[in-house]
Amino acid sequence: MKLEGKLELTWVGKNEEIKLEPRILVEDKSKSYGDPNSENMLIHGDNLLALKALEKDFAGKIKCIYIDPPYNIDAAGVPYEDNIEHSLWLNMMFTRISMLKNLLSEDGAIFIQIDDHEMAYLKILCDEVFNRKNYICTIALKVSPPNGVKMAHATKTVLKEKELILLYCKDKEKFTINPQYTEAKAWDDHYNKYIRGDLSNLESCEVLSMKDVLKQEGLTANLNDVKFMSWMINNKERIFQPVGLAKIKGIDKYNTEKIVPIEGMNDYYAYKGAQVQKISKMIKKVGGKETYVKLLCDLWTDIGFNNLFQEGDVEFKNSKKPEKLIQRCFELCSSEGDFVLDSFLGSGTSTAVAHKMNRKWIGIELGEHAYTLCKKRMDSVIDGLDYKGISKEYNWQGGGGYKFYELAESLLVKNDKLPIYQINPNYTFEMICEAICKIEGFDYKQEGSFHGKSSENRFIHITTEFVNAEYIKTLSKELSEKQSLLIYSTKFATDLRLPDNIVVKKIPEDLLKKCKFESEVR
Repeated sequence: MKLEGKLELTWVGKNEEIKLEPRILVEDKSKSYGDPNSENMLIHGDNLLALKALEKDFAGKIKCIYIDPPYNIDAAGVPYEDNIEHSLWLNMMFTRISMLKNLLSEDGAIFIQIDDHEMAYLKILCDEVFNRKNYICTIALKVSPPNGVKMAHATKTVLKEKELILLYCKDKEKFTINPQYTEAKAWDDHYNKYIRGDLSNLESCEVLSMKDVLKQEGLTANLNDVKFMSWMINNKERIFQPVGLAKIKGIDKYNTEKIVPIEGMNDYYAYKGAQVQKISKMIKKVGGKETYVKLLCDLWTDIGFNNLFQEGDVEFKNSKKPEKLIQRCFELCSSEGDFVLDSFLGSGTSTAVAHKMNRKWIGIELGEHAYTLCKKRMDSVIDGLDYKGISKEYNWQGGGGYKFYELAESLLVKNDKLPIYQINPNYTFEMICEAICKIEGFDYKQEGSFHGKSSENRFIHITTEFVNAEYIKTLSKELSEKQSLLIYSTKFATDLRLPDNIVVKKIPEDLLKKCKFESEVR
C-alpha cells in the first residue's frame, strides 16, 4: 500500500498564499538619531510587510533573532491585541516565522518566547518551518512566584511560574553555541584535587585533596567567603576537578599516581583513569565579577523579572522582558558586529541590549510604541543616560546611532472614481523606481539611464514618459552585446518592435500580476 501525505499541523487558511508587496522603507531623518553612518534600523510598520521589505538586502545575514510574540491568552492589561481566533494566530506566526527563517544566516538561530497556552502548537509549527532536526532545545524560564492576585486561582489550576523559549537554528551542521555560565551557589569539593608544585614539572608536584588544603589554609568551602574565593582564583591553574560525572576514589599525596596532560586538550589531564580539568575553566566573569560558575543549561531561574519598569525608563505593563534575558540569548548565539533582529520590539529591550553589546540591530514595531517607547529608549541609550539593565556590566557610556524608517504606503492604490489601480500620488519618482526594483528583484542603483541591476548583464529602466522606437533605440546604445534590459513604463507605442534583449512592461498592469497591493497583514 502506498502511503501519502506528511505529518504537519494544519488550520483554516494555512494554504491561502498571499503574494506580499515588498514595500520600500523610507528613512525619516528627523527621527534618526546619533551616528549618521550607523547600520542600525528602527522600523515603524506592520512587521510582516517590514520583514518582506528587508528580504532583498538581509536574506541570510541575520545571526540571531529574539521575538516575544503575543501569547494569545487574552491577558489583562497587556498593551497589544492578545486574543485572536486560533487559526488566525497560527497563520500570523507561520507567515512571520517563515520570513524570519529566510533572514537568518546559515549558522544563525532564533529564540521564540511563549507560554504553555500555545507552546505545543508553536513547537510543531516551527518543526515544519525549520525542519525538526534543527530544533535545539526548549528553555524553561522562571518568571514569577505564585503570590498576590494569582493565589485566588490556586484552587482552580496549578499556578504558572514559568515561561518557555523555543530555540531553533537554520542549519544544525553549521550552528555553534557560545557556552555561557552562571554563578554557582555552592562549592562541591567532594572529588576535587589540588596540585601543589610547579605544573611544568608534574613529578615534583604532590596531589592533595581539597579537604586537606582547606584545613591547611584555614578556609571554608563557602562561596560567600571572600578569602576562600580569592584563594581559589589565585590558585585556579593548580586546582583540578573531575570532568562530568567521573568519580575518583582515593588520594595519592606523593606521586604514586601521576597527573598526565592529555595530548591536544589544553587544561585537561588524566588522573586515575578519569579526566580532570583545571578549575580555571570554571572561573569566569559573571555580572562583572570573577567567580566560580556552572555551565548554563536549559533551566534559567536566576533572571529577575521584578521592577522591570525601571529598565529603559519606559513603562510597558506586563510585557517588558529583562535586559539580562535578551543579553543571554545574544551571548549564546551571536558575537560583536553580528546583526540581530526583533520583529515584535515592544518597549525596545532587544535593541537596547544589542546596542550595549555592540551588535548591529534591526527592530520592528507596529504601534505607537515605536515612537513613545522604542525611540525614547534608544535615544537615552545613545546619549549615555541609561544606567539600568546591563549598562553597568558593559560600562555603557553612550554612543552609536540608528536610522528610523517608516514602512512606505503601497505603490499602487485604487482610483477614487474608477475601478482601476494607479501609482500612489504620495510617491516621488525615486520611490517609484526603488519600489519597482524591489518588486522585480533588482538592486536599486542609478547607473546612466538604468535604475537598477540584478546581475552584471541585466538592467532595469523605469519611466513615466511615452516609450516609442526612438526611446528604445537610445537606451539600447547603453547596452553591450550580452546585456539585457527590462523597461517599465506607464505608456508605450503598441507597434514597438523590440530587440531580443529588451522587454517592455506596463505600469500598473504588469505589476498587479506580481503581488497583492494595499495589504496590511496584521
